[in-house]
Amino acid sequence: MPTDEAERRSSGGILIPATAQQQKRLVWGEVVGAGPNVRSAEEGDQVLFSPEDRYEVEVHGDDFLILRERDVHAIAAPRVEPGSTGLYL
Repeated sequence: MPTDEAERRSSGGILIPATAQQQKRLVWGEVVGAGPNVRSAEEGDQVLFSPEDRYEVEVHGDDFLILRERDVHAIAAPRVEPGSTGLYL
């Protein structure tokens, strides 16, 4: 039985029908600066965010993303305790 061309398989081999809605995918980024009122993120932290919840800005020819702290879903940082999965906001 042929499968619909829009169907796809997960990496685990699960068949995903064409009618299944694709989830939003979060991405990781590095904090290069933070405002004075930011409580959780620090420079050098890796943060998990939705690419749809961001603003782009160019500064001296370099492109940066601006996020509100409330749009950060999780933080992975060296200061997190060993064995911990990270800081989730």
